[in-house]
Amino acid sequence: MNFILLFQYEFMKLRFAFLFRLNRFLMNNLFKLTCSSLFLLFTHVSLAQQHIIHFERYQLPNGLMVILHRDTTVPVVAVTMTYHVGSKNETPGLTGFAHFFEHLMFEGSTNIPRKSFEKYITNAGGSYNATTSQDRTFYYEVLPSNQLALGLWLESERLMHLKIDSIGVNTQREVVKEEKRMRIDNQPYGTIFIEVLKRAFSGPYHWAPIGSMDDINRAQLGQFLQFYHTYYVPNNAILSIAGNINIDSTKKLIAAYFGPIPKGKEPIPRPNPYEAPLTHEIKDTIYDHIQLPAIIEAYRMPKETSPEYYAAQVLATILSGGPSSRLNTVIKDQLQLAVAVASIPYFNEDAGLLINYGIANMGVDPDSLQRAMDEVVHKLTTELVPEKEFEKVLNKIQTDIVTNHTTMLGIAEALADYQMFYGDANLINSELNKYKQVTRADVLQVAKKYLRKDNRVVLYYLPISEKKQAGQ
Repeated sequence: MNFILLFQYEFMKLRFAFLFRLNRFLMNNLFKLTCSSLFLLFTHVSLAQQHIIHFERYQLPNGLMVILHRDTTVPVVAVTMTYHVGSKNETPGLTGFAHFFEHLMFEGSTNIPRKSFEKYITNAGGSYNATTSQDRTFYYEVLPSNQLALGLWLESERLMHLKIDSIGVNTQREVVKEEKRMRIDNQPYGTIFIEVLKRAFSGPYHWAPIGSMDDINRAQLGQFLQFYHTYYVPNNAILSIAGNINIDSTKKLIAAYFGPIPKGKEPIPRPNPYEAPLTHEIKDTIYDHIQLPAIIEAYRMPKETSPEYYAAQVLATILSGGPSSRLNTVIKDQLQLAVAVASIPYFNEDAGLLINYGIANMGVDPDSLQRAMDEVVHKLTTELVPEKEFEKVLNKIQTDIVTNHTTMLGIAEALADYQMFYGDANLINSELNKYKQVTRADVLQVAKKYLRKDNRVVLYYLPISEKKQAGQ
């Protein structure tokens, strides 16, 4: 079963947006399975009893948005920078830039020697990382709270003085190419997200954040510099800090480190996200180095900021939010057609997908697996979800949200995301009410509207041996 483990591992690598989100989706569920009996004690707590996350939000003259959350019960601080730039801000022929900068931002600056960024963090007892999606790039350091100034200095340095030269660019070209080979090209099922996007969209969501290695190879130094000076500017970023901080002294440090950074040119270029509706089912076959066939069904869905978003999230949770969800219960447990099955919600700022996938059991015909998956989906478009199941799903969503807001890093990231995409950081406190307002009728309506065959991409992932047998 090593190929299944490899699939789950690689499909969780949502450093390229989808893979990162799947990691969070699967790992959260694994954790909750282990602790399910404990969580059940809390899922019936009323929304009125939710812990309020207090924060202060303000903007520097150069346009940098700052969000501060103070929690004196922890000895750490999370310093995060979220830039409103992702792969959708790229253009055909110049893809992969946002993800490339995720790596290049660790190369060093005028005052940070090359390859020493990590040493500053680890020597202070901290951790760091970054992620790239199609909508934003997120960088963070988690440090002992007495090292706040270090985190602010590091982030201000690469915003103001990032070193972009041929040495760093050539080094990271090889790093990114190796990353793509290891995590996508040479992994079973590793190309699923890329192949889905190619067919589901024609605009700025057409390609994955990893982009094209050919584009990265032929890009010139001047093009990287232009991308940096366009998008890595204070007026395109949010500095979100959570932890054991003093608000007044933190503001002084922020003013000292970030105040002198000049504002970028405005307006920041934004792509036109319009996508013409799909008019028919798009179906294709991908031959891969796999042992078991897989069925992938990707439905166009509303964007993250749509009024339908919350009902769509409930719909996705009904399909595969835990072991008792519909896809697991019917496809995996009752019919035993698949070794793995899930529904992955992939909602973005300007577009959305619901990606259902199933990996067939040994000897199971892929057509049979797809028919069974379609029956589960079809039922959601014709019948109201039973009240008991609906309540269970809402309880699970509430647990997920509360759990994700239990760390300083999780709080800092959520505050930045809510501010960036909704213009309202206080959604961290009020989003549960949005879910509480969703009705069973809302879920049925969203299912009818989006879970249509003429609104989806269907991919058959088949062993490459079958291609050879077919003489292709």
